[in-house]
Amino acid sequence: MSDKANREGSLFVVSGPSGAGKSTLAKRVVESFDGIEFSISYTTRLPRQGETNGVEYRFIDDAEFDRMVEAGEFLEYAGVHSKRYGTSREDVLGLCKRGIDVLLDIDVQGAAQLAKSLKESCVYIFVLPPSIEECRERLKGRGDIDDEFIEARLKTALLEIKEVGAYDYIIINEDLEDSMERLFAVVTAERTSLKAMWSRAKESFDI
Repeated sequence: MSDKANREGSLFVVSGPSGAGKSTLAKRVVESFDGIEFSISYTTRLPRQGETNGVEYRFIDDAEFDRMVEAGEFLEYAGVHSKRYGTSREDVLGLCKRGIDVLLDIDVQGAAQLAKSLKESCVYIFVLPPSIEECRERLKGRGDIDDEFIEARLKTALLEIKEVGAYDYIIINEDLEDSMERLFAVVTAERTSLKAMWSRAKESFDI
């Protein structure tokens, strides 16, 4: 799917608890639409098996993360499960100025920070699991985390879900294909919204 509109890129912020499936859905959007790219977050956590630096995340140490915070290089940053994650200001705003949409897969802390400065520029989407029990089963299915860590993630999930009212769209990810269609519909609708298309319409028709 392509979008040839001459416009500044939009920011699609996707949040949701671990096990909701937000990362899978976000990946499908980037694979299926032209003109939309992931914002690759910086993180202080170690790479998991199969992850590559600069692809899933940019892996840095605490000292470098502190330097970037002090230099104001992050649009947002947050601590999650004892590790820190941040979104590069230069990366995101640079893509938007080139007319490329940016998809941010970030937690509710980061989304709340963005809302303070970029509220009107962002589209906020929250992905929910069908239930906490289903969330637990999905986390168990990953096979790389123990029960104690799963329960800690579920406690965090319950706190995150309470913030859903701050988002523009909610997708309950019970069926992956259905959820994917709903997320695709959000992206398509936002790309043709007045906010997205006003500048082009004004220029073309001298409105």
